[in-house]
Amino acid sequence: MIIIDYKDARPIYEQVVDKFQKLILTGVLEPNTRMPSVRSLAVELSLNPNTIQRAYAELERQGFIYTVKGRGNFVAYDEKLLNVRKEQLFEKLGELVLEAAEIGVGKKELAGWLLKGRGAAEAQGGKEND
Repeated sequence: MIIIDYKDARPIYEQVVDKFQKLILTGVLEPNTRMPSVRSLAVELSLNPNTIQRAYAELERQGFIYTVKGRGNFVAYDEKLLNVRKEQLFEKLGELVLEAAEIGVGKKELAGWLLKGRGAAEAQGGKEND
């Protein structure tokens, strides 16, 4: 379900947040289903429970989960979350386009690369969008 990449420069809690966001947005975790407890997920991933608690707090702040006192954390889903995630991705893409321009990669070259289907979605077996 969640795999931590220790070579990733991002903090572990951010990786956990990112993985859960993807699971929620793709429908793997359905709305109103119970999230794993902090303790059980920490044991499963061999992480400090504080790391999981921090990830859950961030997910709750962003609206991906909600807490029921004494019962645990549950998946919240709203179409707005998908739009928020898209905006985050477009922001990252914008940064990459600027970085590419700095080293001399033009927009036509980038567009050609995307149109040839060399994107990450195809590499992962995803569908190509027009």
